[in-house]
Amino acid sequence: MSYSEVPVAGAEPGLLQDRVRAGLLRHLRGVGEEDLQCGTAELDIAYVNNGKLEEAALLQVYAEASGLALLDEHEAREVNFYPEVTYDFLNSECCLPLTWSNERAMLAVASPYATGRLALLWKNFYEAETSFVLARRSFIERHIGSVYDRPDEKTAGQDWSDPGSEEALRDLAREAPIVRLVSDVFARAQEGGASDIHIEPGENDVAVRFRIDGLLQVIMRPPKNQYAAIASRIKLLAGMNIAEHRLPQDGRIELSGGSMNAIDVRVSTVPGMHGESIVLRLLQKDPAVFELGKIGLLPDTLDELSRLFNMPHGIILVVGPTGSGKTTTLYCILNVLNADFRKIITIEDPVEYQLEGLTQIHVRANIGLSFANGLRAIVRQDPDVILVGEIRDRETAEIAIHAALTGHLVLSTLHTNDAAGAISRLIEMGVEGFLISSSVLAVASQRLVRRICPECQGSGKSDSQAGRSCRNCLGSGYRGRVAIFELMVINDALRSAINTNKDSSEITTIARRSGMRTLKEDGDLKVAEGLTTESEVTRVCKLDLDEI
Repeated sequence: MSYSEVPVAGAEPGLLQDRVRAGLLRHLRGVGEEDLQCGTAELDIAYVNNGKLEEAALLQVYAEASGLALLDEHEAREVNFYPEVTYDFLNSECCLPLTWSNERAMLAVASPYATGRLALLWKNFYEAETSFVLARRSFIERHIGSVYDRPDEKTAGQDWSDPGSEEALRDLAREAPIVRLVSDVFARAQEGGASDIHIEPGENDVAVRFRIDGLLQVIMRPPKNQYAAIASRIKLLAGMNIAEHRLPQDGRIELSGGSMNAIDVRVSTVPGMHGESIVLRLLQKDPAVFELGKIGLLPDTLDELSRLFNMPHGIILVVGPTGSGKTTTLYCILNVLNADFRKIITIEDPVEYQLEGLTQIHVRANIGLSFANGLRAIVRQDPDVILVGEIRDRETAEIAIHAALTGHLVLSTLHTNDAAGAISRLIEMGVEGFLISSSVLAVASQRLVRRICPECQGSGKSDSQAGRSCRNCLGSGYRGRVAIFELMVINDALRSAINTNKDSSEITTIARRSGMRTLKEDGDLKVAEGLTTESEVTRVCKLDLDEI
């Protein structure tokens, strides 16, 4: 059996969708452009299932849109079995290996949308280049069913829930189906832009959820008897104790994404009723991620913040709840300040991102390296800029203030709901008002709102209906996030208020008189610019009100 070499579809996702849309409009009768819902394999095949389109016509549309060839089914009478992949994986992806040898694989696919991801998977985990042909879904499903064993025929009887010894766990972690499953989870997370992966065992199955643009969504539910093998595989990759399941553990995995940016994965496990909950945080290592102009600062806020962090000394605080983007904002500032003539030292728990040119310190409380002790040592290292991951207590706050008053620029975070709340929090820690007013330059409060998908926005949709047929955002209408800000610059009026122990509401009132925009007002301006939606700003700001 021979196949001509067919390249991976090279069209950008948006261009591919536009071509498919134009092709379907030519073939579908009685369906207008406004009514056409397409752009994913599931949406497209619906027109075949309801009799409005022949499958051959759909494949022809795909071929013209992607440049992929159509499979001659007469050439594919014999399909070989490849143990590296499983029935579940092939069935979920609707793809079929036709040939696979000498570091090259030919895959039959029912649609061109996933070719980029499948090529990445084969490249990273099998070190094989891939080419693709289009085939009828029924052809692919029939051969998957005849060549590959269904789980209930082969693996359902394989009990991986009680592997026994540590060596047995290691063997399980190296089983091809488990390697494939875990690798697929990582690849899907990278493709979907997930910030976190949650693997949560239940009584009967395992929920795998991704946090995408701040919200969790279930991606798959493997059977419970695969859980021990999945957990063992992740622990093995993360350098964790593979046999320990009674105590929390932390580990780290470095992923190379081929054409994608390298990813640093932080792994955390905690024991639960039905097994260990595993959370993997995906951190981009590419310095290009830290571009201050791309995080959502409006021009006047960007100019004012730039003026502040170019001051020779003082404290700039970024506040907000966990996951609001505080550390990313601070690293964007550090990326601007990072230069040969500046000494920059950070102390964090943990160090989330790595930047060349910085001295970065990881807090290790178990050996006495706390924020306070580390900060004392840092000021003796002749730094120009200091980043303190978080001010948690009076001791750390006072050392940071002392550093700011003695000629250093200090950047740090606090967990408060708004900018004025940072002042109250420092006072609650026991810091004197005059020290705060004389050292703090500004407080920036921030939140992250989901950004309207650029593909949907490009087609003129900018409300909550955006993205219903969009491959780029998987039908959510949103892709990525943008920050909304509340920047409170400490002026004479605010210094007076701090020195006289005014409460947060009074400080907020004075700051607004001085021109500060609230989070809601900044969000409304981003709605007007078409960056996000009113409902999204309301959702995020309402969460703050609910916490009060």
